[in-house]
Amino acid sequence: MTTTRESLFVELRRLSLKVTGALLRMRQETYRDAAVAAKYKLLAAMVVSIAVRCEPCIRASVQMAVETGILQEELIEFLEVAMTMQGCPGEGWALKAFAAFKECVRGQQLADTTYCAHE
Repeated sequence: MTTTRESLFVELRRLSLKVTGALLRMRQETYRDAAVAAKYKLLAAMVVSIAVRCEPCIRASVQMAVETGILQEELIEFLEVAMTMQGCPGEGWALKAFAAFKECVRGQQLADTTYCAHE
């Protein structure tokens, strides 16, 4: 990601504080443990991200799910849902999510999550 894009994103957040702040608060409320554990909400968000083909969203939801302690087996079952619902295109996008998971597990910082709706 370029510094220019990062700067633009920071500036947009500063200029749109009410909306971006509201979105941040909404995400914090949504992706918390409640009746449904946060990790499952994040895995559901990953499936939706695969469906809409948003790579930054995929990477962000996977990273946050890893931070909640998801197991590879849990990730795989949700990837199977995405692949089942979308067939071959879903498989290609599910591979992106699996690659992000492997990077997170190895302790690598994921790139391209700044512009994600989960930020």
